[in-house]
Amino acid sequence: MYGLIGKLVATEGHRGELARILLEASAAMPGCLSYVVAEDAEDSDALWVTEVWDREASHAASLSLPSVQAGIQEGKPLIAGFGDRHVTRPLGGQGLPG
Repeated sequence: MYGLIGKLVATEGHRGELARILLEASAAMPGCLSYVVAEDAEDSDALWVTEVWDREASHAASLSLPSVQAGIQEGKPLIAGFGDRHVTRPLGGQGLPG
């Protein structure tokens, strides 16, 4: 498995709108086992995205999907910046294959 954890910082007051775009754009991505968008509890403009994929190639291929491309274009103006980004190797967990 292949995992990513990343922080996105929305332009002031647009975190909810950015979260909606991320969730809608990620609705049907082949090979995606988990895609979680979470609000940062301490930063009112920040979101954390945690992704688990069957393999790295599936993640790379998802970036070409029309729904993902549309989400990127819609969300780009709402992104003020990025924070930490970490690549992980998920071992399993609730809802994931062992």
